[in-house]
Amino acid sequence: MSEQTLPTTAHAWFLDSRPEGRPTAANFSLREIELPTPGPGQLLVTNEYLSVDPYMRGRMSDKKSYIEPYDVDAPMDGPAIGRVLVSNAEGFAPGDYVVHVLGWRDHAVLDAAGAQKVDPNLAPLTAYLGVLGVTGLTAYIGLERFAKIKEGDTVFVSGAAGAVGSQVGQIAKLKGAGRVIGSAGSDEKVKLLVDEYGYDAAFNYKNGPVAEQLAKAAPDGIDVFFDNVGGEHLEAAIGALRLHARIVLSGMVSQYNDEKVVGPRNLWNLSVTRSDILAFMFSEELDLQPKFVQEVGGWLAEGKLRYTETIREGLDNTLDAFLSMMRGENVGKMIVKL
Repeated sequence: MSEQTLPTTAHAWFLDSRPEGRPTAANFSLREIELPTPGPGQLLVTNEYLSVDPYMRGRMSDKKSYIEPYDVDAPMDGPAIGRVLVSNAEGFAPGDYVVHVLGWRDHAVLDAAGAQKVDPNLAPLTAYLGVLGVTGLTAYIGLERFAKIKEGDTVFVSGAAGAVGSQVGQIAKLKGAGRVIGSAGSDEKVKLLVDEYGYDAAFNYKNGPVAEQLAKAAPDGIDVFFDNVGGEHLEAAIGALRLHARIVLSGMVSQYNDEKVVGPRNLWNLSVTRSDILAFMFSEELDLQPKFVQEVGGWLAEGKLRYTETIREGLDNTLDAFLSMMRGENVGKMIVKL
């Protein structure tokens, strides 16, 4: 692209108002913004893939959280993969692909310090937003550092067909788990968990009480619960714990839209079983990233780890992709292709 044809504007999604309950289209707008001229140490990129993730719902509220909320009447951001058009930074050249955090838009000017170069020849670009990105790293950290899988463990994963959950079950098995059980929101996803991801058992949480279905799938209890959902799932898991079990809190999607909180009402069972509830933030555990890339990259190359993506096309459809993902309509990682 010649200098004369470089973009001077971008289209970006704005948060117009903070959602009350479930977000709707009325809370957002797609607007045109001016692009600054890239300065020293900066890159101009054209985005090719955008990530939409559950944590973004929390940023749309102004409640205290582990990450700053989005500003109202301002562009949103999130993980993206872009191709460098202009580089004023050492180590980056036009044509390079980078992962960065100025998503929800088609072009961006960003500091090169906040970009990571990726190789499309080693893995598909979308993998760097999912299985080799934050979602895969979240699954890996939660299991490696906090669940500390032991040989023969029985592991229960909620939201098991999502971007994180679909990796958790597979990694747990590769780490020596004896039995892995997952919950999902449709019969099709349940079938996928068993047939594609190697789960030993799975159930549709909409088909009956979670505690009853978990008891059938794990009659002897569970050693690890990797929770992406919270609420009824968390209460059911606490009731199924074995001695010295570990609960790893990764997400609480059941509460992201200010729904009425359900459970847990049985916390005493943590004392009875001498079990732990563990929470983490992946950005505080990045010392594990080199090991993650080496180990997970190896499993991918060997065909031992599978992943699924749901792809929507067009910047105009980014909001629809996000809302669809929040309704659980995706399988694996939800990605927008521009």
